[in-house]
Order: sequence, then structure tokens, then C-alpha cells
Amino acid sequence: MSVRRVLATAVAGLLFAACGANASQPSASTGPVTLRLGYFPNVTHATAIVGIANGTFAQALGSNVTLEPHTFNAGPEATEALFSNAIDASFIGPNPAINAFIKSSGQAIRIVSGATSGGAFLVVKDGINSAADLRGKKVASPQLGNTQDVALRSWLKDQGLTTDAQGGGDVAIMPQSNSQTLQTFQAGQIDGAWVPEPWATQMVNAGGHVLVDERTLWPEGKYVTTHLIVNTTFLQAHPDVIKNLIKGEMAATDFVNSNASAAQSTVSNEITRITGSSMSPDVLATAWGNLTFTMDPIASSLQKSADAAKELGFLDTSDLKGIYDLTLLNQVLSEAGKPTITQP
Repeated sequence: MSVRRVLATAVAGLLFAACGANASQPSASTGPVTLRLGYFPNVTHATAIVGIANGTFAQALGSNVTLEPHTFNAGPEATEALFSNAIDASFIGPNPAINAFIKSSGQAIRIVSGATSGGAFLVVKDGINSAADLRGKKVASPQLGNTQDVALRSWLKDQGLTTDAQGGGDVAIMPQSNSQTLQTFQAGQIDGAWVPEPWATQMVNAGGHVLVDERTLWPEGKYVTTHLIVNTTFLQAHPDVIKNLIKGEMAATDFVNSNASAAQSTVSNEITRITGSSMSPDVLATAWGNLTFTMDPIASSLQKSADAAKELGFLDTSDLKGIYDLTLLNQVLSEAGKPTITQP
């Protein structure tokens, strides 16, 4: 699916209430509220999985709010649900949030918190030990114009190698699902892939090796992998609900960081329940070690990703002014005695 596609015809319905989207002092919602929350059955969404499965989010939201979880397989699917008013908020990757913001002229969504950093790698087969060795090779990415696809193309460009959206250039990039990538790599049909965890670990276990750990490309090794976005209209109407959701996320983040074994067990069980596919405990543990669970949305990395996507021709603009509203996050952090985060 092209990243230039208008994500849904219902965007206009979100625009009328978008002015003045910054939340300040949250007022209590009157009457019962339902919060429809999206997340993915992926290890990069561990905080959301644990927060929902363990009841941490529901407890933080209180008895006046009904939490209605919705699972998605990809970012565009989640943003379409948000645009069509099927959900109110979602944990999601960086590029889908960028696309939703830009396609709605900066009106539809706000990023209110971080969730996960790290966990993306370029894994290649034996004999490929440098960028130059990739010339004439086939390399996969999860989706044309997605977060890892942009990172791959940008890195190759910095190495003096060309690519195009049709799979031409010095390196042929083949967008395909992560599960298919593992299969094609094992079959020798591709030479490598830029993928998130746990697929990177699985490719290494299938005989590959890491050529690029994306953490090495960012200051202090930090870049956004998952963050929390909210429908602007819902944020304006129910800032107290979103503040309590962020409180729940902070509690879940503290849990996954201090109880890794228990958190991994919960994530494994939930992924199996939702997808019907199980994950090796060793794979999960290795992938877990490559991720950082944090409330910091690492805003500087999002802007750099948007600039790279624009330079590659996937976006007409990389202006993200107004995409963040960290007011509620900073209130939660301050009340917990934790350092606040500078509003971009």
C-alpha cells in the first residue's frame, strides 16, 4: 500500500474539533466513557500488552471508564481505524503517526507518550560484511515507506547506493511481511532484511548476522519504535481519561523493566492467544534485551525519520509542528517525582 494513499475518507470528520488541541489541566469527564485502545501483538508493544493483560490500564482508568482493546497487524490499519472513529487511541510505530498527522494537515492525532525504543537491525547472510557487498543484492523491508523501509533506504543512500520504489537501483528492496521475510531468507531468495524484533533475532538464528544495529545510527542509541497517539477530538474531550491511561502506561513500563521474566511470560501468552502462533522463550528473551521500554517519545528521532522520508520522496512535507502534546505526560511524570520531558 502506497504511503501517499489517503488513509481514509473519514479524515474530515476529525478536523472540525482540532483547534487548540493542547491539553492543560484535565477536567473530569461527566458520565461513563469508553476508551477504544489499539495495540499490536508484537514484542515492541510489550508495555501495552502487559498493561491490558494484567489489568494495569483498567485500574488506572477507574470504574468510570470502560477499556475496549483492539488489536491490529500494521500501522496503516490502526490509523484507518482511528480516522474512521473506530478507535480513540493506539500504540503505534513512528511512520504511521507521521503519515496520519501529515495527511490530516496536522489535525487528526497527537503523540502523548513514548513506549519503546530500539530493536531494528539489518540482518544479512554470510559473505556480506559491508555496504559495498550489498550491491546487486536483494534486501527486504516490512512495507514500502514504513519505518524500517525508510531507515534502510536512507542508510543505503548514505553509503552511496541507490534504490527505488520499484525494486531497482544498486540494491533491490523487496517490501514484504516480516513472516514472509523470514521464510524467503531461509529459502535463500533474499540476501537480508531491515526488520524489527523479534524477526531480527529469528533471522540471526536462521543463519544470518547483524550488519547494522540501528541503535548505532542514533545519538545515545535512542530512537522511537513505538509511541502512543490519541485522536485529537478525544484528547480535547477527555484529557482526564488520557492522563489516567498514561499513569497506567507508566506503571506497566515500570513493571516490564523490573520484572522481565514475568512480563515476557505475559507477552508470550498474549501473542499466542491473539495470533495463534507461539514464540520461543529464547527468541523472546534475546529480542527483549534489544529493546528499551520508556515513556520518552524521543521526539528528535521522529523528526529525523520524517526528514528522511521526505528526502526519499515518500512525503511532501516533513513539518511535524504540533504533533506532540506532552502536557499530560509531564504532569504524570512530575507527580511521580520523575524527570519531565521537554515539549518539542
